[in-house]
Amino acid sequence: MHVQDSHWSSASAVAPGTALSAPSSGHGRAGGPRTTPLRVDAQRNLEHVLRAAREVFGELGYGAPMEDVARRARVGVGTVYRRFPSKDVLVRRIAEEETSRLTDQARTALGQEDEPWSALSRFLRTSVASGAGRLLPPQVLRVGVADEHDHARVPQQRTQPAGAELRLVPEKGAAGEDDAGAAQLLDVVGRLVERAREAGALRPDVSVSDVLLVIATAAPSLPDPAQQAAASARLLDILLEGLRSRPA
Repeated sequence: MHVQDSHWSSASAVAPGTALSAPSSGHGRAGGPRTTPLRVDAQRNLEHVLRAAREVFGELGYGAPMEDVARRARVGVGTVYRRFPSKDVLVRRIAEEETSRLTDQARTALGQEDEPWSALSRFLRTSVASGAGRLLPPQVLRVGVADEHDHARVPQQRTQPAGAELRLVPEKGAAGEDDAGAAQLLDVVGRLVERAREAGALRPDVSVSDVLLVIATAAPSLPDPAQQAAASARLLDILLEGLRSRPA
C-alpha cells in the first residue's frame, strides 16, 4: 500500500454532473461552478477521469501527479483541470467517495448481521475485497499523541512513539464536511467494534484504529488481479485471527 499525504486546500469537491467555469471567463463569478448539466462527451470524460483517479491513487497513493491520471483516462491534462481546478479538489472528491462507501459498507454489516463477530468480519472482508483501504483519506490515516481534545482513534502509516494513542488529527485547511464524513465512518466502525468487544469475540485491546489499519494493510496493489485477490484474502484471514479474543 502506498498512502501519501497530499496538501489539501479548502476548495470544495466538484459535485457530480457539474462543470467548473474557467477562471478567465467573463461570465458570472470567476471560477464559480456552473449548474448546467454536462454534455454527453463531457460527462463521459468526467467518468473516465474519476475512474482513472481511483486506479492511479489506489496504486501510487495520493501523491501521484495529475498527468498520470490524465494518461490513464486517455484525456489531456487540460481536460482533467477543467473538471478539477487543482489536484486537491480531485483528491478530496475521491477520498470523500471512498469514505462514504466504507461507511455504507459498515452500516450494511451492522444492519444485516445479528452476530457481532460476523458483522465485523463481513465489513472487513467487503472493504478489503473492494480495495477500499488503498483510498482511505489522508486525514484518517494520521496519528497524533492523544490529548483531551481529540476523541476519534485512527491509524497511521508510520511507527508511533511508545505510549502514544492513535487519534484523528484534522488536516490544516480541511473543510468541515471532510471531517464530518470521517467522523461518520469512525462512529459506525466504532459500533461494530464495541458490539464485538462486548460479545467477547474481539480482543479487549483492539480499537477502531486497529480495524482501519487492517483495511489499509490487507489491500495490496499487485499487477495480477487474481494474485492480488488471493493475497488480500490470505492476509485478511491472518489478521482476523489476530483480532479475535482467546479463552484465558
